[in-house]
Amino acid sequence: MTNQPNPTLTGAVAMLFAATSVLAAPWAHADNKRLNDGVVINVGTMQKQAGCDTDIRVNPKLRLAAEWHTRDVLHNRHLNGPIGSDGSTPQDRANAAGYRGRVGQTVAINPALAINNMDVLRQWYYNPETKAIIEDCAFTEIGVWSENSLHRSVVVAVYGAPEAAQWPQTEH
Repeated sequence: MTNQPNPTLTGAVAMLFAATSVLAAPWAHADNKRLNDGVVINVGTMQKQAGCDTDIRVNPKLRLAAEWHTRDVLHNRHLNGPIGSDGSTPQDRANAAGYRGRVGQTVAINPALAINNMDVLRQWYYNPETKAIIEDCAFTEIGVWSENSLHRSVVVAVYGAPEAAQWPQTEH
């Protein structure tokens, strides 16, 4: 009789060790750049279909406002719309991020670990309020942010109409 390890027992121990390592590891946030970029492209397509003649541009200040609200909604499960846990509005957050102009916002929430562009589009396209925000041709700038947790995935898009676009300069 040889003293060789039992392959079944060895495999079970290895699987237990691997599972323990995964569960003990800190939760890593996924890189949602592809999702965020896809949302920008889809919003641009919806704007074109609505007759808008400008291309929407990503604005880092709007992206920062979207990031703040995404994290707030992700961590405060009672939130599901534009108002933050501190009572802030999309305009308040955009102003705090340094953006000057009128803003609108859309929020997509999936009660699961993941969300994809089709989930986002279904929520926004078939809702008259969010569709109207997206199809507002004055919104020529956008910031998108998304994050995931085990229980919820959130995508926030903040749309901006720059100050100069709102109030045209008149000659005196």
